[in-house]
Amino acid sequence: MHTMAVIGTGLIGTSVALAATGQGVSVYLSDRNRAAARTAAALGAGRAEDPPEPVDLAVLAVPPSRIAEVLITAQARGLARAYTDVASVKAGPERAVLARAPEPSRYVGGHPLAGRERSGPLAARAELFRGRPWALTPHRLTSRAALDRGLELAELCGAAPVVMRGREHDEVVALTSHVPHLLASVMAARLRDGPAGVPLLAGQGLRDVTRIAAGDPRLWSDILRSNAAAMAGVVKELRADLSRVAAALDLLAEEDAPAEEDEFAEDSGAGHDQGVRTLEELLSRGVAGLAGLPRPGAGPPAAEAGLRILVPDRPGELARLLGAVAALGMAVDDVAVEAAEESGLRVRVPVPTADAERIGAKLDADGWERAPAESVPAG
Repeated sequence: MHTMAVIGTGLIGTSVALAATGQGVSVYLSDRNRAAARTAAALGAGRAEDPPEPVDLAVLAVPPSRIAEVLITAQARGLARAYTDVASVKAGPERAVLARAPEPSRYVGGHPLAGRERSGPLAARAELFRGRPWALTPHRLTSRAALDRGLELAELCGAAPVVMRGREHDEVVALTSHVPHLLASVMAARLRDGPAGVPLLAGQGLRDVTRIAAGDPRLWSDILRSNAAAMAGVVKELRADLSRVAAALDLLAEEDAPAEEDEFAEDSGAGHDQGVRTLEELLSRGVAGLAGLPRPGAGPPAAEAGLRILVPDRPGELARLLGAVAALGMAVDDVAVEAAEESGLRVRVPVPTADAERIGAKLDADGWERAPAESVPAG
């Protein structure tokens, strides 16, 4: 790919342009807000002008509701040989393109699954998509040439392309992106009416839960409206879970209230147990749900090896091993205690297979003892 046009120079559009220019592609930028396009150009994302001839690919970095109209206008003036977009909703824009666009075969839907809580061209980063999934959603008329351009763009940006149907994409992102953003906003909205001490005691947990609520409300309103059907089912299931949690908390709260008559004491204990079981069941489902997600930066299982170390049963030894692991550049959170043996703890340290020999030798040199082969469980 030699030339590209990017329509819309917000966070995602400018990041695409920066990644493309970094790979030697000539990029032409446009935006309804001329200041945004000029800002992106000043960052080195391309030139804020029309291309002199049709480009290889036009990237539509506009909200979902505007995809069809922008595509129609771009195709009418012969802007590009192929077109894609970066919107996070696919089925609705696809239907509009098929119904109205003059050349729907030249269009393939796209969605890089990356972003930041900040918006606008100044928040853009060329490396934003590196290692991230990039969904491509060809429709029934998409040409092979258009799909290939979409694949080329994802790879050029360092992303991992994933080809799927538009409706399937929307159902997945409703659960993994759109409803989480909505919940973050609902939680953040509660802070306005919270107790006076909230700013004093707001910790990292709250910041983790609400961070994405800082997104552009106008853009996110368009996204949520465009994917309302897929989101509605997820929200209803969450409502059912929250109703059960509210009932469980009511039962547990009764423990703090003075009992009016002793004859209710047994029933109160039963209610307490039921409330605890409900909460534990939901928390366990949460742990199980997370277990199905890949760890950030983790490779496939075949690329990982496990070094098993015997940690002496002395105070401070486990902390010393964790310090050694961190010093070697590995994630301490991935270290797991497998068993308690007579001589101490057997600890598994996951390392990349390619580095296992080097890291094992370093730990050996530091005096750490490997677990004997017979103590390692099969499988």
